[in-house]
Amino acid sequence: MQALTFKRGVHPPDGKALSAEQPIQVILPKENSELFYPMSQHIGAPCEPLVAVGDHVKVGQKIAESPAFMSSPIFASVSGEVVDIRPMLVPGGATVKSIVVKNDGKMEEIEGLNQGRDYTTMSNEEILAAIKDAGVVGLGGAGFPTHVKLNPPKDTPIDHILINAAECEPYLTCDYRLMLEEPERIVKGLQIMLKLHPGAKGVIGIEMNKPKAIESMTKACEGIDNITVQPLVTKFPQGSEKHLIYAITKREVKSGALPASAGCIVDNVDTVVAIERAICKGRPLMRRIVTVSGKGIKNPGNYKIRIGMTLRDLVDAIGGFNEGANAPVKLIAGGPMMGPTLYTLDVASVKTTSGLLCFTQEEAFIPEERNCIRCGKCVEHCPMGLQPFLLNACALKGDGEGFVKHHGLDCIECGSCSYECPAKRQLAQSIRATKKIEAGKKAAAAAAARAKAEAEAKAKAEKN
Repeated sequence: MQALTFKRGVHPPDGKALSAEQPIQVILPKENSELFYPMSQHIGAPCEPLVAVGDHVKVGQKIAESPAFMSSPIFASVSGEVVDIRPMLVPGGATVKSIVVKNDGKMEEIEGLNQGRDYTTMSNEEILAAIKDAGVVGLGGAGFPTHVKLNPPKDTPIDHILINAAECEPYLTCDYRLMLEEPERIVKGLQIMLKLHPGAKGVIGIEMNKPKAIESMTKACEGIDNITVQPLVTKFPQGSEKHLIYAITKREVKSGALPASAGCIVDNVDTVVAIERAICKGRPLMRRIVTVSGKGIKNPGNYKIRIGMTLRDLVDAIGGFNEGANAPVKLIAGGPMMGPTLYTLDVASVKTTSGLLCFTQEEAFIPEERNCIRCGKCVEHCPMGLQPFLLNACALKGDGEGFVKHHGLDCIECGSCSYECPAKRQLAQSIRATKKIEAGKKAAAAAAARAKAEAEAKAKAEKN
């Protein structure tokens, strides 16, 4: 089968050899360690605590939720005592109100956990409710609530459900290991998704640099007519929703639109397994698989950890850092192209924590930034067809209007421009910061418009 791809993009060294052949290992938090549960681990409204300091919680207990449609509940991943509710750093650098649980080491579970169901006997409403109640969100990106993604407006028909198995970020191999070790669960999760959209076709997109994964998933799909495995050209950012959709269907998602507008739903490998676990095993989202890699860590590998465990506790549990010339000088949460740099390991692992990279001086070396030479390489490689050099200029001048005019809000923050820039300009960093500012302005303006409309409607009603 021909490998498919999208326009432009880059080819960074993949760095996956450090951890690709390391099977997934389970790491449990130590007794008396503290786990932190930030109230916002997803796109949408933050949760509010359902517990108070002094309460005893059990594994699988819902400890926070929000009544908002666009939100996702949070569950205790250990048993123990709630010792505090306070602000805590998350991998992206924000400080978020968090529930602090001191692990008693007993892993005592709530009653009623592990009540799996046969999805073939469930209604669509029951499946969606179960996914929502399990706190499942997108585990490969920004944490979009999965029950919302799987339930688009009725006038938006879905004919493709795409599983992002590209794992195009260098170094990360957690999805790869899942495809080798639990392919049947991935297929079962996709079948549950397809039950919600009976006319849709399921496609698992895997890059060509993962032949074992292609073989494993192809074998797991044998005899299933509505699921296929599609090889993809190894290129970054092949796993981006818009670019995966274009590669497989040749459809384009318009600016500001969601994948459903192109008849597609996209979820990554671990999210699909979380769906299978929620429905077939009756377990909420309490764990995730994290790749820990780079030459600065003693034992690179793929680790199944409890959500809420600090990255410091994770590093200590797997043997710590190398020393001397191989000591890490840069830490990244996620992949090197899009992941944020960490200045401390005292951050909580959250639902979207896919990796921890520990780079030595050799791996992290960044030459001094120089003036733009107008070579056009950033334009040539931008997968969104933008002009990063121009957006960078707008960002540095504080020209928000010009930034928006030149489609800066369409940037997917993939970092391809910075990677290719011969002058080593921090294009993606400046664009990301300005995009955040302008997106905030746009959201504030929309909220003000809604408030004004509501006030006018109320005044009109009172007048009548």
